[in-house]
Amino acid sequence: MDDPVPERMRTAATALLATLDEPARAAAGHAFDDQGRRWLEYRPRPRPGVCLADLDRAGRKAAHRLLATALSPAAYAQAMTVVALEEVLDRAEGWRRGRHSGDYWIALYGDPNRDDRWAWRFEGHHLSVSMTVVDDEVSPAPVFLGANPATVRHAGRPVSRPLGVEEDLGHELLAAIGPAARATAIVADEAPADIVSATRASVEAPLTPLGVPGDRLGVTGRALLDQLVALYLDRLPAELAVREADRLAGGELHFAWAGSTRPGGRHYYRVQGDDLLIEYDNTTDDGNHAHTVLRRPAGDFGADVLAAHRARSH
Repeated sequence: MDDPVPERMRTAATALLATLDEPARAAAGHAFDDQGRRWLEYRPRPRPGVCLADLDRAGRKAAHRLLATALSPAAYAQAMTVVALEEVLDRAEGWRRGRHSGDYWIALYGDPNRDDRWAWRFEGHHLSVSMTVVDDEVSPAPVFLGANPATVRHAGRPVSRPLGVEEDLGHELLAAIGPAARATAIVADEAPADIVSATRASVEAPLTPLGVPGDRLGVTGRALLDQLVALYLDRLPAELAVREADRLAGGELHFAWAGSTRPGGRHYYRVQGDDLLIEYDNTTDDGNHAHTVLRRPAGDFGADVLAAHRARSH
């Protein structure tokens, strides 16, 4: 059966363009080969594309509908919480920086209605989702979600924790493996200041040290590692998540940890496999500021589907 995701994206992108006036369409639209297509920026600053705050109600709704074609229902809920946290963070900072939940940008590369190669990105502070569509095949990476504050509490209980499952499952995995495997998995006593891949358009994989191989984690540890990978793949629509899981099936995975092993401490982990990089960190603001990313070092920004397209064309 044909994959319905590319057509959903094409329909949603075309509908978005139809809502835009000429200045907004010019800001949103770029050539497919534009250098800005290979872009990942999760810090709060302007970026290529048209800002949602500058769109009317129909345009903003169309942009969110396009974003929803790239994410599972759970990941879409996480993304909308990340967007809403901009207002929470602005209040916590005394309104000094003027953060706004409308400060997210949508950019399209190529014409979704006509071209066999096109791409799009929805991005702003702590959210970056890039999708590339070539010959009606979607290449779904990078996908970045962050949260600041990572946890909002009342009377000692969390009322908002959008990346809590990612944090808890990482801790659970580390606690479940034996002392020898844990010693190999922990590659540094201090966590890095940020995810290692950061905002780089390309990642030289693999990141080292690799950590512990999945086949040394024991039955429970390996099951939890598989759950952790599935958690990140399940950010994608079901059709894409299944495809990505099939691609990784049987391949070797490595798990690495850095920093504190106690809940609430500053910590970092990553999972690497064949064209897979998952990173998580909660290291700044006293361990209450999280970054997570799902990347495909050899396939980010459509490198995989573009290579296949060139091979077919020549």
